[in-house]
Amino acid sequence: MFTEAIHFREAAMLDLQGSRPTPGLTGLRNIGNTCFLNSIVQCLSNTELLKNYVVSGQYLKHIQSESRGDVIRAFSNLLRDIWSGEMTVADTTNFKSQIQRFAPRFMGYSQQDAQEFLRYLLEGLHQDVNQVTVKQRRPLPELSDELPDAQKALESWKQYLMLENSYVVELFVGQLKSTLSFATCGHRSTTFEAFWDLSLPLVQTTSSHELKLSDCFDHFMQDETLDGDNMATCTRCNARRPCTKRYSIHKFPRVLVVHLKRFSPNERFRKLMTAVNFPMDGLDLSPYSDNTHGTGDQMMVYDLYAVSNHSGGTQSGHYTAACRHPVTQAWHFFNDCNVSIVNPANRVVTPQAYVLFYEQRSTRCQSNRDSYDLPTEDKS
Repeated sequence: MFTEAIHFREAAMLDLQGSRPTPGLTGLRNIGNTCFLNSIVQCLSNTELLKNYVVSGQYLKHIQSESRGDVIRAFSNLLRDIWSGEMTVADTTNFKSQIQRFAPRFMGYSQQDAQEFLRYLLEGLHQDVNQVTVKQRRPLPELSDELPDAQKALESWKQYLMLENSYVVELFVGQLKSTLSFATCGHRSTTFEAFWDLSLPLVQTTSSHELKLSDCFDHFMQDETLDGDNMATCTRCNARRPCTKRYSIHKFPRVLVVHLKRFSPNERFRKLMTAVNFPMDGLDLSPYSDNTHGTGDQMMVYDLYAVSNHSGGTQSGHYTAACRHPVTQAWHFFNDCNVSIVNPANRVVTPQAYVLFYEQRSTRCQSNRDSYDLPTEDKS
């Protein structure tokens, strides 16, 4: 594995002179409205720790006996092609075949939603290497509100890992804290839930106000009043009461996926073209923490490394990707077969941005020390 890591790193540096295709800068053939697939694959190909895991073959020892690992094997083969330094364009036919066996909704050649495809792909990769082989038959016990939040969060996370435990989870899954505050009796109830991505609404702004990603986070995390038919049950009063609900982040994932909700579920033919200004470096999520982390904690700071873009409308759109090469740190634009280096100042933060990929700064620092050496998995 270490020899292979050195090979990839040296090859990427040497091939900048144009002697052969640069590892990681391989285009993907569009085999029929598969730009959504190509865009997401390129983003995940530049997710360094995931790429290391599948290209090195380390995933093979995690394939459980009940799974043949078809999805992750096909994904690994495709990424090995992308990082081989031997081809300018790779074929996705076998990979797509395995994906549509796992998720039949992707059969055929109609246009699909990239964010939805990402969720299915990560689920497929996770299932192939999920270390939980015996599922819980009984419902997991409900955690008491009498527990301190930190203990409750830990127990909730342990319960989640009893069902879903893989290296894919270790990279992509975080934990949200939901707090219900009942004004009538003063009771406060907390629950913790795992998340694979955060879907942020594009809030309306005045014409003079630029919409920032922080505005979207503020809206997602703000207090929500639950009354009328939406009242929640107070566990102290054992009755439905009006309350306020608020989200915060307890566990910050190593890879943060942010979905900008441009498509309305209620309006099929409507797409929001709103431009969102998002930071390329130093996305600080400490204002949205549940205050269990220290000030300046690098776990709450993220740097952008990939964007899945959508241009056009709901019926005739096209997906592309902009990604930062994990070795050279240069940004490139991926448009199916075509790959070109770009100036990040004007080709990354665009109104076409749809799915944003951020990596934890602490993870990035670790990766930069040894770009292709996989970290030891946390078994605790």
